[in-house]
Amino acid sequence: MPELPLIMWIAFAGVLGLLVGSFLNVVILRTPERMQADWRKQAREVLELEPVDEPRPPGLVFEPSHCPKCKHTLAAHDNIPVIGWLLLRGRCRYCKVAISAQYPLVELLTGIASAVVVWQFGPTMAALSALAFTWMLVALSGIDARTQLLPDEMTFPLLWIGLGLTLIPGWQPHPIAPSSAILAAMIGYLSLWSVYWLFKLVTGKEGMGHGDFKLLAALGAWMGPVALLPIILLSSLIGALVGGTLMLLRKHDRDVPMPFGPYIAAAGWVWFLAGDPLLAGYLHLAGMQ
Repeated sequence: MPELPLIMWIAFAGVLGLLVGSFLNVVILRTPERMQADWRKQAREVLELEPVDEPRPPGLVFEPSHCPKCKHTLAAHDNIPVIGWLLLRGRCRYCKVAISAQYPLVELLTGIASAVVVWQFGPTMAALSALAFTWMLVALSGIDARTQLLPDEMTFPLLWIGLGLTLIPGWQPHPIAPSSAILAAMIGYLSLWSVYWLFKLVTGKEGMGHGDFKLLAALGAWMGPVALLPIILLSSLIGALVGGTLMLLRKHDRDVPMPFGPYIAAAGWVWFLAGDPLLAGYLHLAGMQ
């Protein structure tokens, strides 16, 4: 049986990414609701209050997609990634309320990123790991951008998977020793943890959330200690550019908190895919090669 050419694998990954992106929209929208419902339940238990018969938020898999406004279940053809949103012209078929552009944007982002991953790593086991890494970063970025939350239910698995892959030959996109992955996870967490406490001691304010520490630790587990400083610098640069642009366009106040997780995720993904050529280019420009 002849092997498929790389371009077909890339196209397949792009289509798969579009489908996964549709599911990631569900994860981004429903995970915070489920987390908050659990917190309310736990708070009532701790405070020894009477339980409240609160409807459970929709699950991630079995509950069908529906309009958030009129709650009408969407038809199958309305759920076709990107195309469904375009055919509906960005409005619910039933109540005509506007449908957020988040849906096609997340689908397109996931599809393009998935195609780039397979273009980079080829049809390999390492590419499967890299796809899972990419999809989790998209979901985490979307949740943080909407709610300023980075759920432990996702950052911890990302961390443990990165550490676990160091024990499985062929599945690790960036082969590093287990000891290096553990060290990088520790450095990643403690570096932002230290910045957090230093900023809080000096200003009395919280400069970032604890989820950011865990996300950087997870990226360290996947890429090793050498990647941490470039990721921090690159995420700061992306954050400054995007944050400054948002403040100008939307007139955001400087004191309004902004999520940092998407910038860490974006910087981590860029370095994950192109860290070696970026480092080589920097060294060449700096005259060190």
